[in-house]
Amino acid sequence: MGLSNTQYDTIMRQYSKRQLENRRLLEQHRRTAYEKIPELAQIDQQVSSESVSCARSLLEDGANGTAALKERLQALSARRAALLKDNGLPEDYLQMHYTCPDCRDTGYQDGKKCHCLRQSAIDLFYTQSGMKEILAEENFAHFSYRYYPEDLIHPSTGVSARDMMRATVAACLRYIDEFDSHFSNLFFYGGTGLGKTFLSHCIARELIERAHSVIYYSAFELFDLFARSSFGKENTWDGAREYVFDCELLIIDDLGTELTNSFVSSQLFLILNERIQKKKSTIISTNLPLSTFAETYSERVFSRITSCFQIFQLFGNDIRLQKKLDGTA
Repeated sequence: MGLSNTQYDTIMRQYSKRQLENRRLLEQHRRTAYEKIPELAQIDQQVSSESVSCARSLLEDGANGTAALKERLQALSARRAALLKDNGLPEDYLQMHYTCPDCRDTGYQDGKKCHCLRQSAIDLFYTQSGMKEILAEENFAHFSYRYYPEDLIHPSTGVSARDMMRATVAACLRYIDEFDSHFSNLFFYGGTGLGKTFLSHCIARELIERAHSVIYYSAFELFDLFARSSFGKENTWDGAREYVFDCELLIIDDLGTELTNSFVSSQLFLILNERIQKKKSTIISTNLPLSTFAETYSERVFSRITSCFQIFQLFGNDIRLQKKLDGTA
């Protein structure tokens, strides 16, 4: 799991909270049961005393002399269960109940991360990605090739819109499968409404489900955050730096829709350069044609893109318009 120290601490605080709540619930059960059945308090006190005697006997005499003590403990346990049952309480009413019985709310089972810890990480990644609701709809299960016509041919490559998208999706699936073993970045470009954002969301969904940290920003949101952190009075830089520079996958959507200036260009280079050095993956989508990208963001930014990103052109008709026309929007 790609947990930062801060993220891990956040999850461990959740486990501590569960443990405290479960202990509080047990104490509440104990008070209720003792008030209703006073004999239970006497039995529990006797069980505690007998258990200490049993442990002492084991230390002093080994297994000799413990049989009678074990029989008394079993008899007390049976009496305890009978009293609870006779008074309409579950037999396990005075036992600790765990949110995850497998790891007893520690996050670890037999020295390995429990399945509940993995799920906690996934839930945290969904929350911090800012895409939890939208990824429930925009994922590979809802992806359709019908919006990419077979008879629409790219004038330069001679390849149909559908075949181009099939090749792009296949590359994205390889990217997901190789994410842990092969550092790579993706760059999607093409006209409006061709599925660039949708495809980025599909990848994000798959990687979060595999417990990878993913953060999504529109270009406008990202550079507005950096501007407020750099020039405003808000103390947001540390948090922005942690998520933008250290998450396993950063998605920058709609690059080119923000107000582009020297500050934006310099910050984009900073983000790309640092993430490449750290081998942290990035996905960028833009409506800008490659011919104007370098002019918009500088040659050094364009150089990072061409040398360190897999570049895919999306081609076809505006899907948003198609959905409106056929009534599915």
